[in-house]
Formats: sequence, structure tokens, C-alpha cells
Amino acid sequence: MKILVINCGSSSLKYQLIDMTDESVLAKGLCERIGIEGSQLKHTPGDEATLIVENPMPNHTVAVKMVIDALTDENHGVIKNMDEISAVGHRVVHGGEKFSSSVIINDNVKQAIEDCVELAPLHNPANLIGIRACEELMPNTPMVGVFDTAFHQTMPEKAYLYAIPYEMYKKHKVRKYGFHGTSHKYVAQRAAEMLGRPIEDLKIVVCHLG
Repeated sequence: MKILVINCGSSSLKYQLIDMTDESVLAKGLCERIGIEGSQLKHTPGDEATLIVENPMPNHTVAVKMVIDALTDENHGVIKNMDEISAVGHRVVHGGEKFSSSVIINDNVKQAIEDCVELAPLHNPANLIGIRACEELMPNTPMVGVFDTAFHQTMPEKAYLYAIPYEMYKKHKVRKYGFHGTSHKYVAQRAAEMLGRPIEDLKIVVCHLG
């Protein structure tokens, strides 16, 4: 199984194609300056040199098309065709209180991401653009949303509420949500593996540096 992972920003798109049989990265890259003059694709197949393609990218659909073309290119590609991509995973910054795990993306999920735009106005709109661009080009490929906030949904109310009027939470959703949950989850799991102990038996302080 090969999974295409997309991290879509307002004017950029990062990607990796991962072979899940051994979790190896088959290719990775970056589309820069989408919708801006001077846009380019940086594509690195496996351990080979990075290929730079300078080409106009007026929108994210064109960027995704360039990524697919690079992945399937006769000389620099790593797969024969799009059918080898079993699913596309999308990093989504904010899922509010609606998601505590990754989910298959459907119309209801997209609406929920839209509903959280006011909580992440710089990120969620771009995440949605990436999802819709991939749906347009790969209509039969499952799309999965992976939410930065999902990992932190086990916080108790006393931990996520601020010491401000409660109506600010009820009316405006002002609370602690937690971010970079995918990073925190991975680091915690790796720490448990390296210690050789079940993660359920551990209390771990995880730091996300960036």
C-alpha cells in the first residue's frame, strides 16, 4: 500500500509518498509560491538528487497535478500510475471539538473543517483547498483527514478551559485545543518503544521544537 501525504498551506504544498510495507519514503517534495509569480516544484525521488521544475501554479489543483506528474514521470517518477496510490492523507490543522481521531473525508467532514475556519483562518481554508484539489484529480481515491487537534481531545474540562467568563467558551469556542498533535503522538509512541514499555504505563513530557 502506498499513501500520498499532503500538507497544504495557503501558497505551498508539501508531500511525501510512503510505501507502508516498510514505511519507506519513496519520494518527497514541495510546491512553492502557488498563485504567486515564480512558483516551482522541488521533487526528490528516493535518495536521488532533487529535481526543480519552474512552472506557473495559479492554484492548488495545478500544483497537485504537477506532483502527480512528477511521481509518475518516466525518468524521475517512483510509480507507474495514480492507481498505485491507495489513499491520500491530509494534515488538517483544526478540527475543533468534533474530531478525536483521523477520519475518512466526506461532505460532513469538509463542512466541519469549514466550521472551524474562524479558529484557524490561515490554515483550514488552505487544507480544504488541498482536499478539494486531490478529490478533483483522484475522485476514486480515499481521502483521510489527520487533525492536529485530535490528539489533545482527551484533556479534561478543567485543563482546557481558561479562567475567563464561561460564555466566551460557549459562544466563541475560546478554549485550549492543543496543536501539533501528530508530532506529540509520534514522539510519545517512539519514546515508549525506545524504553520498551507500554505507553499506557508511562507519563511522558513531550516537547515539540520548531
